[in-house]
Amino acid sequence: MESSSSSSIRIRRFDELPTAKDFDSVIELSNVPAVFRGCTKSWKAFSHWNPSNGGLDYLQARVGSCTVEAMVSQSAPVFYGDLGSHQRVPLPFSNFLDFCKKPTQMQSKRHHQGLDHRAASQTDNDTKHACLSLEDAPKQIYLAQVPIMNSDRQETVQLETLKEDIQTPSILASKELSSINLWMNNAEARSSTHYDPHHNLLCIVSGCKRVVLWPPSASPSLYPMPIYGEASNHSSVSLENPDYSIYPRSECSMEFAQKVVLQAGDALFIPEGWFHQVDSDDLTIAVNFWWRSNMMSCMLEHMDAYYLRRILRRLIDKEMHNFPRTLEALVLHVLSPVGAEVLTRKFDEMDQHTLEEDRNGFYEAFYSAFDDQSAAMNSILKGKELFTQQAFKNVLDKFVGVNLEN
Repeated sequence: MESSSSSSIRIRRFDELPTAKDFDSVIELSNVPAVFRGCTKSWKAFSHWNPSNGGLDYLQARVGSCTVEAMVSQSAPVFYGDLGSHQRVPLPFSNFLDFCKKPTQMQSKRHHQGLDHRAASQTDNDTKHACLSLEDAPKQIYLAQVPIMNSDRQETVQLETLKEDIQTPSILASKELSSINLWMNNAEARSSTHYDPHHNLLCIVSGCKRVVLWPPSASPSLYPMPIYGEASNHSSVSLENPDYSIYPRSECSMEFAQKVVLQAGDALFIPEGWFHQVDSDDLTIAVNFWWRSNMMSCMLEHMDAYYLRRILRRLIDKEMHNFPRTLEALVLHVLSPVGAEVLTRKFDEMDQHTLEEDRNGFYEAFYSAFDDQSAAMNSILKGKELFTQQAFKNVLDKFVGVNLEN
């Protein structure tokens, strides 16, 4: 049976956009993903950018002369987000669009060939010739996060003209957008598992994307990269060949995952902190909107130290539950093996007691067994601090990605 906590973070689906008020108070406030069907169908881009309807020619005429920054990776079709796994290279947008056109041109040639055997043979020859020419079109290229609008770095905006073809969805009318970006691939592509530091509305203009999402609570099974690194929001686990001997918790990561298929016209709200991995079909075009959550906007800098201590405290308390029973684990370091065995049996008996006065009587009897009750208490408190210190180290390693032993 599904627990109430897991059912409360199930992805919701809407056949029409809610009001901005309902989005703010119900959907965004819950920090749970939501799918909105048909969100982009009213956009000019939905028809004008459609590759099957001359959309690539349209884009080439509008912004083909612009230079965009492309992601180039030798690990394609998987694109990892850390700087060591890919390069960012300048590329004329028109060149990328030419790469996108070649498969379409091949299909068009085949479609117009005759259906007799001779024509079919000729088609096969044309296809082989076309495939050879495709060697010059690198499939390792992905246009990822090409700015259409950026509130902080206007100088990086490369495709501002395209803003005229899209509409900010009504649910975001009151939001102060951080950026709007174009995502486009000319061949099948998969992004590495990562989370965003902002709320995200991913809108599909053309093609199809399959998205796997994990809540922030699933972070331990995804092994986020160290928080002090440049790719701290990415998972350390390889998508191509996960090594469960190094990342044993990742073997059960799919138990926490939810999957969504997005078709042209659909949009997906991905709350901040939700890990996601995206598979894109050949020639998929998407636009995303990023904005800061109310929570992050309200976290004033002078409160950071307080929030950090509270958050670490909560995580340590959570981690302690994964340890053996706290007091039992402590006395194992204080007593002899025989004494520990006798006492743990007493603990088992205590587990059956529900009345507070029974538990209090047990602890009084426990401490009275020591000649120096103060020394016993100090010894146990010291052990407790060491125990909590280990929990703290586990929290840093497991949730934050920092290993104090290294």
